[in-house]
Amino acid sequence: MTTFILFCKDKPQSLDLRMATRERHLAYVGGFAGQLKLGGPLLDANGDMAGSVLMFEAETLAEAEAFSANDPYRLAGLFERVDISAMRLTLGKLG
Repeated sequence: MTTFILFCKDKPQSLDLRMATRERHLAYVGGFAGQLKLGGPLLDANGDMAGSVLMFEAETLAEAEAFSANDPYRLAGLFERVDISAMRLTLGKLG
């Protein structure tokens, strides 16, 4: 398995869309509990949610991209940008 970091930045002025889609997003990512190692919202200067960071284990980049492509947030058009990168965990501990 490879660990991937998904860095997802919301479009400006999209907090309402995020909140309207949040329960579907949480249900979706909850279905990947075995592969999703870490996740949470990015915060803007006011402390409002403005993006997401996810640590996801997958066999391939294509699998991580498919996970991201089917996220209800992404399907709703919430994100301005999504970057997915493989990483090697050097510090810290998972599991």
